[in-house]
Amino acid sequence: MTPPDPTGEAALAHSGDRALVAAARHSAGRTAAVGACSVGAALAALAEPAVLGHALDLLLRGDPAGPRWTLWCAAVVVAEILLDALTTRLTGQVDGRSTAWLRRLGLARLLGTAPHHAQRYAPGELAARLTAHATEAGTAPAAAAGAVASLLPPVGGLVALFLIDVWTALAFVAGIPLLAVLLRAFARDSALSVSRYQRVQLAMAARLVEALAGARTIAAAGTVARERSRILADLPELGSEGRQMWRVYGGVTARTSALMPLLLYVVLGVGGFRLAAGALGVGALLAAVRYAGLAAGVGAVTGRLAAVVRGRTAARRTAALFELPALSHGVGELPEGGSGALELRGVTVLRGGKPVLQEVTLRVPGGATVAVVGRSGSGKTVLAAVAGRLTDPDAGQVLLDGTPLPQLSQRALRGAVGHAFDRPALLGETVADAVSFGAGPRPGPDAVRAAGRAAGAESFVRRLPDGYDTLLADAPLSGGEYQRLGLARAFLYAGRLLVLDDATSGLDTVTAREVERALADGVRPGTRIVIAHRISSAARADLVVWLDGGRVRGTGSHARLWRDPEYRAVFGADPPPGSPEAVPGRQAAPGSGAVRAPGGGSRADAGEPPA
Repeated sequence: MTPPDPTGEAALAHSGDRALVAAARHSAGRTAAVGACSVGAALAALAEPAVLGHALDLLLRGDPAGPRWTLWCAAVVVAEILLDALTTRLTGQVDGRSTAWLRRLGLARLLGTAPHHAQRYAPGELAARLTAHATEAGTAPAAAAGAVASLLPPVGGLVALFLIDVWTALAFVAGIPLLAVLLRAFARDSALSVSRYQRVQLAMAARLVEALAGARTIAAAGTVARERSRILADLPELGSEGRQMWRVYGGVTARTSALMPLLLYVVLGVGGFRLAAGALGVGALLAAVRYAGLAAGVGAVTGRLAAVVRGRTAARRTAALFELPALSHGVGELPEGGSGALELRGVTVLRGGKPVLQEVTLRVPGGATVAVVGRSGSGKTVLAAVAGRLTDPDAGQVLLDGTPLPQLSQRALRGAVGHAFDRPALLGETVADAVSFGAGPRPGPDAVRAAGRAAGAESFVRRLPDGYDTLLADAPLSGGEYQRLGLARAFLYAGRLLVLDDATSGLDTVTAREVERALADGVRPGTRIVIAHRISSAARADLVVWLDGGRVRGTGSHARLWRDPEYRAVFGADPPPGSPEAVPGRQAAPGSGAVRAPGGGSRADAGEPPA
């Protein structure tokens, strides 16, 4: 396993502590109540030996005040029990609220960042950070509040010992250095073992979710045993770290458990001599022994300290999500009457410190259809993400109808820009829910069906048991059918700009041509950015942008670019002889679905100058 970066670990530790402080503030009233009740219970525990010892002395002397002090003893005991019960109840509430707050904050940052930032973490790792680790971290605020109160009985017990009898107190103090060493070693060793355990746990969770996502591939390849071994490869290390974690806790508990009786016997022996000498009464000796027990009660302190250590360590894992950069939005609106004119000015995008887009400058007229072509890794998907502001460029600007995208409000941006992807996620319970999933008002059934027809989805949706009302779980969909529903959703919400990121790759040729015709005539007008792999998609576009190595290699009509053999090589092979796409400058046949230029000619043949 790669050793952790000390600088990064320190930054995460600081971020985790800040998150825990903020979580405590989120439930400030309840957290303060936990501390107050814990302190009250600790003070009651401290008062109990003194009151009990005094009542015993009074009863032994036959003092009339003895019964009254007995009642005081009962009141103190009842108060301690009630305060402990209230502390437990409030602690559960604070734990739940803190956990929920950490999860909401982590999820908000995860969903509010650019997708490529979220993809730093595997799905299983994200699930572990937002569930198990957030739960562990959520216990830290209440544990910290209780830890302060847990120090009162040992410290107060020691002070009370000195007040009762100096010699018994000195006998107890002789063992304090050893207790301090044990606590210090526990805090250090526990933090290290918990951190290593959680790191291994995250790695295993990531591999498990990865394998579940690829279950069909694993079954088809016959590699079930190999995958099981890969997922569980770190299980021995996980077991070792888990055993070490409990060895640390158990070792400290065992040593303190052995030390405490010795200290009590020493105090009892010294107190007995003092009783025989007449320096102590029976009640005072009883109080001294009880206070020695409180002073030696490091078990409660150790438990609280362990909870704080585990919570802080888990908070570092969850807090990594809080450091994801937010994709912030402005408050601006698009100008009225805009047609979706898109402009990229010197756009550069870095990934891992290396450019994937370099100084891309484009001007796309409103209403135009632009095909972006290029070999794999040329930056097509990144350009699509930048154009629709799924991510921001590291340098340069993207403008829609003259307005920089970061200045737009989220509502204005998402109302104007629609996306369709090669592997769309269908969200909701029914097919209609998946198509109508969006930030705007829910469209009616007629609009949903119209979008389905435009995307070529109507035919297979009708065959489903309940049509658009069929539950997604009961709808056996192919990859192409998934894409068609994703296209329908994009068509439904298409505004001034529609970005199709390889969104027709799973469609057959006939359906793809239907979708292209719908883009030209059946979907509301606007600018289209199409990541194209088919020759027909490029041929029907008003403008082709050819990317090579993150730079614009060329722009213009498909017919003009086709004269370049390197452009033809992007598509892997020449088109069949005699096809409209194969002959530069040839007018497409009527009914072929080619997009017409405003003047009546084919836009593919219009020979526009480079943008």
